[in-house]
Amino acid sequence: MASKPSIPKGTRDFSPTEVAKRQYIIQIIKSNFEKFGFQPIETPSFENSETLMGKYGEEGDRLIFKILNSGDYLAKANTTHLDAKDSTKLTASISEKALRYDLTVPFARYVVQHQNDIEFPFKRYQIQPVWRADRPQKGRFREFFQCDADVVGSQSLWQEVELVQLYDTVFTALGLQGVTIKINNRKILSGIAQVIGASDKLIDFTVALDKLDKIGEDGVKKEMIEKGISEEAILKVQPLFNFTGTISQKIEQLSTLLATSTEGMKGVEELRFICDNVSKLGLNTAVLDLDVTLARGLNYYTGAIFEVAPPREVAMGSIGGGGRYDDLTGIFGLKNMSGVGISFGLDRIYLVVEELNLFPETVTATSKALFLNYGNSEALYALQAIQKLRAAGIKVELYPDATKVVKQFQHADKRKITYAVLVGEQEMASNTFSLKNLVSGEQVSLDFEGLKKALL
Repeated sequence: MASKPSIPKGTRDFSPTEVAKRQYIIQIIKSNFEKFGFQPIETPSFENSETLMGKYGEEGDRLIFKILNSGDYLAKANTTHLDAKDSTKLTASISEKALRYDLTVPFARYVVQHQNDIEFPFKRYQIQPVWRADRPQKGRFREFFQCDADVVGSQSLWQEVELVQLYDTVFTALGLQGVTIKINNRKILSGIAQVIGASDKLIDFTVALDKLDKIGEDGVKKEMIEKGISEEAILKVQPLFNFTGTISQKIEQLSTLLATSTEGMKGVEELRFICDNVSKLGLNTAVLDLDVTLARGLNYYTGAIFEVAPPREVAMGSIGGGGRYDDLTGIFGLKNMSGVGISFGLDRIYLVVEELNLFPETVTATSKALFLNYGNSEALYALQAIQKLRAAGIKVELYPDATKVVKQFQHADKRKITYAVLVGEQEMASNTFSLKNLVSGEQVSLDFEGLKKALL
């Protein structure tokens, strides 16, 4: 007996209802991207390995799905690495391509490759799936969609201000109250590492600090020590673990802490500009908060960094994130091309909206009416009306088989279709339609215009 088919862990099938809800979220994000002036692009699902590798740090590189070379992929394998069973070094000779880990690095590659055709500053949005060889858990999948908006070719901090507004606008449209947009700056993290004498451990410092909400203060300190950061340095950074107050108060505390760091003070001033102007412009429902422990594990951020937390009543990780990356296109040969962007985590946003029952009932609305099938002549009569109703924007369908009427009614009930349209010899003779409300049981006879009006 054949075994039951399955799908890989960390992937999902989506039902019609789930797809409708996902498309509802995507449409809100997409429409607001366009309101803010972003244009759509698409890139391939896989890239050359050299495009992706080395852009996400050591941890990120391990999570990239590699694609085996076509044909006899072992033919060009490095025999020394093969005999030694060194999979890390062997991979380079048997895999030249990989599934994209995110949309930002492929976007940087796109900008460099098409730089002569792009008008800068270039504002693009991209809504496509990405893949990560991560451990599946609630809200974390191996295949998931990202919804990105980026601006390249401008160093203006007004872009960061607008991206905060974009987050607020989208989450307000989704009905999500109390979303927190966390902000920090990589220059501040660099300044802190410099002040405590750990500049050579900047990446280890920021990666560990970024895990504060996951492994706690003790866990972060333990990881820093394991990475070679001294206890003396960790003691100097102790105030960061209990950093409280308003944004203005936090900025002043940072000004004192980083007074001897030019890089750190530049980050403080950038944060001050962004936060002050967001405050003056105001937000609808989101809250902006300065989180000095926010580091984000990706190596390419150089300025402001963002992470979005869902409403507190929902136990879920971040539902968005992003930041400024001054040097990203430089790795592909295009220097002095600053960029900044944010991403919406579609799959996690879906789970949050679902848990809070914020999807409108109309999102999953099925056909308005089902025309019952009594035979070929009746079906043709029905389809002539169906054709006109669809042209008027009304969702209607014909049951495909002339089977028992009770079965057709049961189908409409299971599909949650509100109306059934009965077309028999009598209706055809009088050029009418019998419309039955399957909720109330009421049935009326109507001409086409009456039917159309009833279904609008």
